[in-house]
Amino acid sequence: MRSKGPGTAWWRLYPVVPGALLVVGGVLDFVTPPHVTLTPFYVAAPIAAAPVLSFGATAVYSVLATLLVVFEVARITPNGPEAPVKIGTVALMGLFALFLNRLLARRDARVASARRIAETVQRAVVPEPPERVGPLRVSARYRAAQRNALIGGDLYSLRETPHGVRMLVGDVRGKGLGATEVVAVLLGAFREAAESEVELGEVAARMEDTLIRERHNRPDLESNEGFTTAVLVELTEGPPLRLRLINRGHPPPVLLGPGGEARYLAAETALPLGLRELEAHRDQATTADFPPGAHLLLYTDGLSEARDAEGVFYDPLARLGDRRFPTPRALLDWLLDDVTAHSGGGLKDDLALLAAQSSVANAPRTSTA
Repeated sequence: MRSKGPGTAWWRLYPVVPGALLVVGGVLDFVTPPHVTLTPFYVAAPIAAAPVLSFGATAVYSVLATLLVVFEVARITPNGPEAPVKIGTVALMGLFALFLNRLLARRDARVASARRIAETVQRAVVPEPPERVGPLRVSARYRAAQRNALIGGDLYSLRETPHGVRMLVGDVRGKGLGATEVVAVLLGAFREAAESEVELGEVAARMEDTLIRERHNRPDLESNEGFTTAVLVELTEGPPLRLRLINRGHPPPVLLGPGGEARYLAAETALPLGLRELEAHRDQATTADFPPGAHLLLYTDGLSEARDAEGVFYDPLARLGDRRFPTPRALLDWLLDDVTAHSGGGLKDDLALLAAQSSVANAPRTSTA
């Protein structure tokens, strides 16, 4: 069966429509006067089958429709002048349905190929992190809002550096290949700066410098992707483990304690990266405890701005409160299912999630000889 569209109940029932058309046509054929023609039902059945069913199923419906109209003609007007017209019309439309099926199959193959290419590009630019980084268990997700489009402007990265584990989640204004170019630029700047800069604020400054430089060197980026919201987090060496946080116009992270208590990590919020000409700013990191077993959730506004049918925004803090998850993977699996259900089965914006769990005890280290 061909890939169908939105996952609504109506659309899932669509494959039975061609058969229903033939059944309705056949029943009406017996209960209506002879002068009433049922040809439209027989024509519609193979045409309805062509976009969603296989070539073989479309062929079966085409043959059945032709046989039913032959039976109708033979029973009512076997020698009527309209008999060959009815039979020829249904048979011809059956052949057209087969042609349409092949045409759509080729289009679907091209779309699938483009999707595979987009997925390869996206994973090359924003690779999935390993399950363990330093003292953390980690999981990440990326979901594109548009069907068959995986390339977008959301980004995440996590690296173990000489200065601790450093994390980034951001959202480039814009979508498509232009946004992905900016994502690649920012991730490259983050990876380099995270290794060399001692202060987390200098990492953000290096990223902003790179973004502004590339924006001036490539004017096409200025009109579409002029700035990027971002959260940068650094895990300081412990125990006890502590988080240092910088927020550049991004939704605040959620800290989910081992007992299920949840809170936003507030930080001094500055303008997004790339807007330095509007306001000079020197980032000052905010510090928070990261107890053993706790989860840190970083996300883009595809999560916090997801709406239900009544326009109510998704509140990750309210939804996660009093919940416990054994691993970051379990947390993100639940979160994706929950926000998808909240938004009625489909996301309106791209979504990136990064979750990390503290897996070390807050006990003093013992020195070794």
